[in-house]
Amino acid sequence: MSALPSVDLALPISGMHCAACVARVEKTLAGVPGVRKAEVLLTENRAQLQLEPGWSAVALMAAVRKAGYDVPLTQATLHLQGLHDAADALRAHEALARVPGVVLVQVNLGAASVALQALPSTQPAALLQAARAAGFAAALQTQSDPGGILAAEQAALRRDLLLAWALTLPLLAPMLAMPFGLHLMLPGAVQALLAAAVQFGPGRRFYKAAWAGLRARSPGMDLLIALGSSAALGLSLWLLWRGAGPMELFFESGASILSFVLLGRWLEARAKRATGSALRGLQELAPAQVELWRDGAWRLEPLAELKPGDRVRVRPGARIPCDGRLSEGRTHVDEAHLSGEPLPLAKQPGDHLRAGALNLDGVIELRATQTAAASSLAQLVRLVESAQASKAPIQRLADRVAARFVPAVLLLALGTLLVWTLTGRWGQGLVAAVSVLVVACPCALGLATPTAVVVGIGRAARRGLLVRDAAALEQLATIDRIVFDKTGTLTRGQPELVGIEPLADANRLQVQALAAALAQGSEHPLAKALVQAQGELPTPVATEVRSLAGLGLTGRLGELQLHLGSSRYMAELGLATGAWEASAQQQAARGHSISWLASGPPAAQLLGLLSFGDRPRAEAAAALQALREQGLRCSLLSGDRPEAAQAVAQQLGFQNEDDVHGGLLPQDKLGAIHAWKARGERVAMVGDGINDAPALAAADVGIAMGAGGRGTEVAAQAATLTLLHDDLRRIPEGLRLARRTLRAIRQNLVWAFGFNALMLPLAMAGQLHPMGASAAMAASSLMVLGNALRLRRA
Repeated sequence: MSALPSVDLALPISGMHCAACVARVEKTLAGVPGVRKAEVLLTENRAQLQLEPGWSAVALMAAVRKAGYDVPLTQATLHLQGLHDAADALRAHEALARVPGVVLVQVNLGAASVALQALPSTQPAALLQAARAAGFAAALQTQSDPGGILAAEQAALRRDLLLAWALTLPLLAPMLAMPFGLHLMLPGAVQALLAAAVQFGPGRRFYKAAWAGLRARSPGMDLLIALGSSAALGLSLWLLWRGAGPMELFFESGASILSFVLLGRWLEARAKRATGSALRGLQELAPAQVELWRDGAWRLEPLAELKPGDRVRVRPGARIPCDGRLSEGRTHVDEAHLSGEPLPLAKQPGDHLRAGALNLDGVIELRATQTAAASSLAQLVRLVESAQASKAPIQRLADRVAARFVPAVLLLALGTLLVWTLTGRWGQGLVAAVSVLVVACPCALGLATPTAVVVGIGRAARRGLLVRDAAALEQLATIDRIVFDKTGTLTRGQPELVGIEPLADANRLQVQALAAALAQGSEHPLAKALVQAQGELPTPVATEVRSLAGLGLTGRLGELQLHLGSSRYMAELGLATGAWEASAQQQAARGHSISWLASGPPAAQLLGLLSFGDRPRAEAAAALQALREQGLRCSLLSGDRPEAAQAVAQQLGFQNEDDVHGGLLPQDKLGAIHAWKARGERVAMVGDGINDAPALAAADVGIAMGAGGRGTEVAAQAATLTLLHDDLRRIPEGLRLARRTLRAIRQNLVWAFGFNALMLPLAMAGQLHPMGASAAMAASSLMVLGNALRLRRA
């Protein structure tokens, strides 16, 4: 029996600051019944979970709080019609409590409402559906925090930061005034009061987090900060009790440690909000309300009320709220945020509209084909969230190091104190140990990789390249060869009329018009190409049109019998094509398909030779050249005829015929990928159809064209990256971004490890004051964040 499908959940978590926090939360969540997989993303303050059906939101919250963190909840109120007595209240309570993500349900009979607390991921539509299934008419009012978790944390940090510095600056005043010949030293008791206020006021957050880490047997950087600042305060209090003068105390060290760390964390919180700007930009493309046709009138309703089949009205300048078909009106839409397409797209009745696109022109009406939660925009947001929460292989190494870093630093600090004590200078040793504890905080190490990954994946999504996970981004940066399918990838994927050679008295336009007359109503791709080529030109109406399987079309135009089809069909009609075979062979060598137009009987004759070709995409040559300039080898694997593959390759500038192969079955493409990989090459494959899926899955990086039909959906499922808009220029842009991201990750890791390698010996030797250590630690974290944020301009 197959396993039940897992449920994906983005769980917001507040209070995390470093890699040790990440390791602690991942370890705790992994032990919760029903959790199959847990990955925590520090830069987004959330965990990406795979859950078994029947998971409990209450159990997840309890685990997170046990680890010393919190899960922010959405507050909501359901107004119910039909809520009259205790039995109704019990039925409503039981129905809503079963909705995944609901934590607390409180029914108010008097107000005919239900107060809810739920995870932010809980779908409003699920709450409404549960209430209505229980027999109630329901309306939903939510009170979600509009600023989000990071904004709330940033506000709390700002409050603590201002208070900490207001109390610390008087302690630092003597040091600042001394170069000017001023002596502003405060009495020892006043220093003690100010330092204690910082320690147990703004600094209480570090004690709380340190205790939670110890209880979870996973100490983090908060323990280092709490120990370091407490040691400085304790040493100063002991010296004050022993009668030391104001100049001999270290009260400013403990206070400044906390103040500098709070400054660093506040700046980190601001930077972390910036790293997720691309994702939040996508989320904000969905309007909160939508105009729906209800009870004979247009009404403004919450987006959660929208259902498939609803009539939806969208005004100029508004975002399209759901996927649907345009039913009334014409307009242009801007899909730049969704696909990277820079130009407005014309839409007319019958055309597909995507959620999140901007309506530029008139008032339009559409029929919804999906709920808002199932729209292409919602799926894109979920996929980007999942990708940003995933971890690149290089990040897992950093996480393992960071998880073992805190115990190692505690041992180093203890060893430093012991060595200095054995030399008879335990006071100086205590100061050195405090510096070790502070400077070694692994903030930079924990932020080095995830910040760059989040910015890189978000930036790629804004440019129309959807990255499945962080590992794919890292692999993309290291590929040597990129392999393309032909039809639908390098070419448009649909035949076009590319040439007409009149063979009798008729001219080109007459041959085209006669052929289009036969092609009207046929579903054959070549017939559709003829109708499209004819466009708005007048087309005669043929009668008695029949399709002859494998041969072509025949029909009448007045008294004239017409035939359109292959050389074999012409031979069956008794018409010799030999005199024009050289021209036909020349077209075939270019990869074109050939059709003949003939008339008769009684006067049977050839009227024209028509050639059809699949034109290369307009941007294909430029994209290939850009990839070659980045050092990649480009190859072409096609299921089409070898001559057609060679013709397209020649048009697109392929220089090595060994890199072009035609007439391949799906298993042949798969074998070619395996052969290149066996030679040690890292291979990316670009394709669009079902026949490309095996090769896409086997390649180190599979890139699927994302704007096609069912075949494209299968290809996208097998690929690790998807082009949201079929523009091949996005591939070299994505490759350039991936390489810059990997370079930023490596730079960050070198800096993070190098910083500790340089500063720890200085701190152990007593050459680094605790206050300087806290400032250096904060500067290190900001250096890493700033380097990652440079990718936003890539």
